[in-house]
Amino acid sequence: MPPRLGFVTAALLAAAGLLATACSAGNDAGSSGDGVITAVGAENQYANVIGQVGGRYVNVRAIESNPNTDPHTFEASPSVAQEVSKAQLVVQNGIGYDTYMNRIEAAAPSSARKVIVAANLLGLPDSTPNPHLWYRPNTMPAVAKAVAKDLSALDPAHAKYFAANAGKFDASLQPWYQAIARFKAAYPNTPVAVTEPVGDYMLQAAGTRILTPYTLQAEIMNGVDPSPQDVSLQNSFFTGHKVKVFVYNQQVTDSLTESFLNLAHKEGIPVVGVYETMPTPGYDYQSWMLAEVKALQKAVTDKTSTVKL
Repeated sequence: MPPRLGFVTAALLAAAGLLATACSAGNDAGSSGDGVITAVGAENQYANVIGQVGGRYVNVRAIESNPNTDPHTFEASPSVAQEVSKAQLVVQNGIGYDTYMNRIEAAAPSSARKVIVAANLLGLPDSTPNPHLWYRPNTMPAVAKAVAKDLSALDPAHAKYFAANAGKFDASLQPWYQAIARFKAAYPNTPVAVTEPVGDYMLQAAGTRILTPYTLQAEIMNGVDPSPQDVSLQNSFFTGHKVKVFVYNQQVTDSLTESFLNLAHKEGIPVVGVYETMPTPGYDYQSWMLAEVKALQKAVTDKTSTVKL
């Protein structure tokens, strides 16, 4: 597993130990005490979808929501571990992105807890190189459907309500899908550079041509120094004006990525910021994804940067 994926701190291990002694395999997941289902989304974009599907019958908490931190190195505290252990429904990304969730769930097993792993819904193997699944257009509809199914199992009396909300969620994604299709038709094979594969799934759906070698993307993502050859090649995309957009991960920055950003600005290459957790406040999942495509289009048509949403 890459060094920055599934990073588990001493605090998490201690929390897991405490939970293991406090919980037995026969324990059921807790409830909010008022008939409302308690749910957890490992990342706030998943929590947002749970909330949209569950509505007033769900009390949902996001574990990771700070846009100024690196989710790959998230430190789960004992309070976070306790929150996850009590949840009746958990949604997480999978493929090594939020492995700390697996450790907490294993330390406090529950036969009643429903756990949804986005990667499993999509049939993706653990070896999938790009874990940023929320930028895939087909991810959240699958998550919303699974959430509605599991909420209905936990609260059968409101199954129709959950199914209707999942249907509304699917319909609300149409403006994003349409924006992607329009961009792909109007600006096919638009050359772009990136720091990491955070937005790659959306960029691929929009028909762009990602010039940055995946080796460089993966090494930055995993906290490994890229090769001088890859760095030189990336720089040449800016100085040679070979790309029309630079897609920059706002949540994982260092001196190298900042040097790319500065060079892009210097050479007049517009920048689009992407995120590993949903920017808040002001966005739900749908409006966030649509804003990213609109920012991409502004970069191409007006040469306008949207470094931060």
